[in-house]
Amino acid sequence: MPNRLASVTSPYLLQHADNPVDWWEWGDDAFAEARRRDVPVLLSVGYAACHWCHVMAHESFEDAATAAFMNEHFVCVKVDREERPDVDAVYMAATQAMTGSGGWPMTVVTTPDGRPFFCGTYFPPRRVQHMASFPEVLAAVAAAWTTRREEVLSSAGTIADALGQRPVPGGDGPTGGDLVDERVVARALGALSATFDERDGGFGGAPKFPPSMVLEWLLRHHARTGDADALAMTRATLDAMARGGMYDQLAGGFARYSVDATWTVPHFEKMLYDNALLLRVYLHAWRLTGDPLARRVVEETADWLLADLRTPERGFASALDADSEGREGAFYAWTPGQLRDVLGDDDGTWAADVLAVTGEGTFEHGASVLQRRRDPDDDARFAAVRDRLRDAREARVRPARDDKVVSAWNGLAVAALAEAGALLDRPDWLDAARRCATLLADLHTRTDAGGGDRLVRTSRDGVAGNAPGVLEDYADVAEGYLALAAATGEHAWTARAQRLLTTVLAHFRDDDGSLFDTADDETDPVLGALRRPQDPTDGPTPAGPPAAAAALVTLGALTGDLALREAALAALRDPLRLAARYPRATGWALATAEALLDGPREVAVVGPSGDPAAAALHRAALASPAPGLVVAVGDPADLGDEAPTLLRDRPLVDGRAAAYACRGFVCERPTTDPDALARQLRT
Repeated sequence: MPNRLASVTSPYLLQHADNPVDWWEWGDDAFAEARRRDVPVLLSVGYAACHWCHVMAHESFEDAATAAFMNEHFVCVKVDREERPDVDAVYMAATQAMTGSGGWPMTVVTTPDGRPFFCGTYFPPRRVQHMASFPEVLAAVAAAWTTRREEVLSSAGTIADALGQRPVPGGDGPTGGDLVDERVVARALGALSATFDERDGGFGGAPKFPPSMVLEWLLRHHARTGDADALAMTRATLDAMARGGMYDQLAGGFARYSVDATWTVPHFEKMLYDNALLLRVYLHAWRLTGDPLARRVVEETADWLLADLRTPERGFASALDADSEGREGAFYAWTPGQLRDVLGDDDGTWAADVLAVTGEGTFEHGASVLQRRRDPDDDARFAAVRDRLRDAREARVRPARDDKVVSAWNGLAVAALAEAGALLDRPDWLDAARRCATLLADLHTRTDAGGGDRLVRTSRDGVAGNAPGVLEDYADVAEGYLALAAATGEHAWTARAQRLLTTVLAHFRDDDGSLFDTADDETDPVLGALRRPQDPTDGPTPAGPPAAAAALVTLGALTGDLALREAALAALRDPLRLAARYPRATGWALATAEALLDGPREVAVVGPSGDPAAAALHRAALASPAPGLVVAVGDPADLGDEAPTLLRDRPLVDGRAAAYACRGFVCERPTTDPDALARQLRT
């Protein structure tokens, strides 16, 4: 019989709707029930594409005896970390502090008011060496609550007090207003370079995650300074990721991470956020270098996004699972025999050589993950082979799709597709970006009592979720709107971004200008009693504060509002203090610093709508790799109220379309020549 999760919108929670565990959704009702029964709350936090979350669910949450004990001794709460990143952040901080590590599934036991006193991750159904079994853990925690209550409450109080202490970012760089400074960038670059893997690309050892934000920073740094080493590290990493097993060589799109240092075997889940960020990075690499491999990855990944992650409402689903048929990677791995079955002996043997499918296998059970370490000697033959293998793969059981639409990740997709569509002349990608942005504007946005725009975190099947948007949602959606406005000249998107960022400054800002991850009037009361979430460091996506700073820099350039630039500088203070010590966790802040150090440059293109000369100037502007370049385009005879200040008082030149390039509050002479504009943006 379904439990109370049967009515929720989260696909992850719905996966547990038929568990014998009497699950509650996160909320006041669950904690009220724990107080009524005088029992602890057991939080289980995960996400739909998490392999070990599925394992623990099958081993423990589907087991009748385990579920019965859980139901008797706890109020059990299931949390989708992607839907409630605020809940995840607070209790992950507790888990890491108490155990020295973290991950998912995350298992936390709290008092009825939400104070944690036990934390862990995955627990097996039976004792494994020195790891306690889940039933043993449950029994010990329940006994402690019953027989050592005062000790438990004292421990919970101590942990809550520690969580409530606001961490002070430490670093050895400049302080105050000097944080956006060449010295900060140089120290961070030196620290990053020391971790670069010269043989295999990437930074550090296994497992290797795609360093999307760091690569964007390095591309911007090279564009600003000409630093050859920064570009070399970027190209080596991009090439290794695209040629290895983390990239889907048949359909495009990247898996979550590589379990090894050589980018050979991935953890097979495919996340929207990774692919949106990497799509944009590869696009910017192609824009800077003209590398055909980077362009191929852009084209294949964008087409894959539209084919496999697009929802009927024209948003983008969160992820594809790693598993199918109960096995991780079953959809993606091949043996030589399977290749020959599909292609015949001649093409099958040739494909095995090109795609690194060996007799021993590079993965499990003698199967291999497809790689493309070298270009094939016959492009037409490879294209035909690839199509036949992709068609054959479609007959396999596909991985499940987590089809919730997350505001932040869709904002990242809007930005990537808008830029790619404009630069590579793909109106279908541009249309997809516009339709996704429209969904975010219409379904994910509401007007609050004060007339401000408020975001929800997620939707599913055209129904908005209840969880409020967090800082990364506002920042990344604003970034998407601004990129879409730059690509299309549709100024309503700039106005929408401005409304979101106005909400950020009104409800997320602390007295010192730093930014919290939750709004002052939408912070969950249980979390607020412990710690209002605030994390300046990047994870798999840009951290909220630098993401907001990046959007504020762009909006400030468009509007001429110095207060927005000042707000961006304040939001960057904490992450940049960490940059010299932790450059891999501050890539987005460093990328935004590059934009500020370069200007950012601003280009206003004016000309009649549909004028080929104006379109040529617009393309020339978008093709510039200048860090954080801000572009606006419009008809000076018909700007409208929503047009940004950057476009105003910019007349045609001798009746012809013109571009006005500015930098550091100084403007170049307007030009009607796209080549001259490109030269202006290179100096």
